[in-house]
Amino acid sequence: MRIGELSRRTGVPARMLRYYEEQGLLQPERAANGYRRYPEQAVVRVQQIRGLLDSGLPTEIIGRILPFLQQPGAIVMDPRCLTPELAALLRAEAERITARIECLTRNRDALLGYLAAVSGP
Repeated sequence: MRIGELSRRTGVPARMLRYYEEQGLLQPERAANGYRRYPEQAVVRVQQIRGLLDSGLPTEIIGRILPFLQQPGAIVMDPRCLTPELAALLRAEAERITARIECLTRNRDALLGYLAAVSGP
């Protein structure tokens, strides 16, 4: 399929699909006319990439674990991909996400406190 069809089927803009290609997350074939051609499984791959990005993972980490994802509907990593270096990256990312959650929680609580104060009883 061409990039426009992949974009329609996944809801991801063609520009973003090109970015995924630049980052090494997608590898389309090239037709004789130079157009990108994506296999059917690219739809699932883009969905996996979107899910990982939505969870807050950077493309550097996604690129390292993507080759080991085995199932379309779930993230099941092959244990062989968890090198000490990748484990350290994932731990650091988990800590970053935890810090962000704590910050968001404080901000939410402050907003709710402000609303309660100005809304009255």
